[in-house]
Amino acid sequence: MRLLLLGGTEFVGRAVAEAALERGWEVTVFHRGTRAAPPGTRVLHGDRTAGDGLAALAEGEWDAVVDTWSAAPSVVRDSARLLAGRAGRYAYVSSRSVYAYPTPAGSDESAPVVDGSPDDGEVPYAESKRGGELAALDAFGDRALLIRAGLIVGPYENIGRLPWWLNRIARGGPVLAPGPRDLALQFIDVRDLAAWTLDAVEAGLGGPYDLVGPRGHCTTGELLEACAAVTGGDAELRWTAPEAIAAAGIAPWTELPFWTPPGELYDTVHGTDVGKALAAGLRCRPVAETVADTWAWLRSIGGVAPQRPDRPAVGLDPAKEAEALAG
Repeated sequence: MRLLLLGGTEFVGRAVAEAALERGWEVTVFHRGTRAAPPGTRVLHGDRTAGDGLAALAEGEWDAVVDTWSAAPSVVRDSARLLAGRAGRYAYVSSRSVYAYPTPAGSDESAPVVDGSPDDGEVPYAESKRGGELAALDAFGDRALLIRAGLIVGPYENIGRLPWWLNRIARGGPVLAPGPRDLALQFIDVRDLAAWTLDAVEAGLGGPYDLVGPRGHCTTGELLEACAAVTGGDAELRWTAPEAIAAAGIAPWTELPFWTPPGELYDTVHGTDVGKALAAGLRCRPVAETVADTWAWLRSIGGVAPQRPDRPAVGLDPAKEAEALAG
C-alpha cells in the first residue's frame, strides 16, 4: 500500500506512520518540516495554511490518505479536493466531539451531530471536526472514512493526560484518586487506533466509525493502579467521592484527566457504543501495557511530555490537591 500522511510527525500521525512502515507500506509524510519525520518515510514539505502550501502534492498517486488536521475545515477541503483523483481512500481522523452535547449513554454513530461547513475557517473544535468530515465526504464520497476517535492515549501523547497521572503518582505520597474506583473509562491506545485505521483503509471501509475502547475495558481504579505499579514509589491512592471533589472546587476532566463524575458529561465521554468498530476488527490492548509503554517513552525523553500549543495544560496543582486531601 502507498500511504500519504498529512502530518505524521506527532502523536496520532506518527503512530500511523510507524505502523504502516512495520507493514512494509510505502509511506509519504507531508508536513511543515518543523519536526523530524519517522525514519524510513518519504518526506514532502508544505504549509497547508499558505496560499501555495500544497504545491508538493501537485503530483503523485496513493492508495490511501490519512489526515489528522484539527483546525480550519477549509484546509481539509483544499487537500481532499486536490487528491480526490489521485488517491484511493481518504481517512480523516475526526472526533466524537462532533456529536451534539449531551450524548446519551449507549449512543453510536447515528447520534445527532453539530452543524459544520467544509468552507469554514477557524471555528470551535467540534465544528472544525464536523466541517473536516464534510470536506472529506464532499471530495471522496463513500471513499471517505471518518474516524471519530474518543480519548487517545499512549506513547507520543502531546495532550498530557496520561503523562500527568504517571508523573503525579511517581512523585509519591497521598494522591487524590477520583472515585468511584470502579467507574468505567473509555479511551484508546494510539497504536490500536493506528492499526485499525490501516486495516480499515486496506479493507475499503467508508463512513463514520466511533473509535475508542469498549465500555468496561478499564476502570479508574485499574488505570491508576497500573500507574502506581509501573512507576513504583510510595504513592497512596486516596479514593475520594465526587461530591467531595466538587466541594473542593476541582474541575473534572482538566484538573483530573480522564475523570468525570457520573452524569451527562460522563455519559458523553465514557458511554459510547463501539459495536460497529468492534465488528470491523477493533482490538484494544490491556491498560497495563498502554501505561507501561507510555511510562517507558516518557522516561526516554526526560519525563516531560510534549504539549500541543493549541491545548491547555492539564493536571491538578499540588497545593490545591493537598488542601483537598486535608479537607
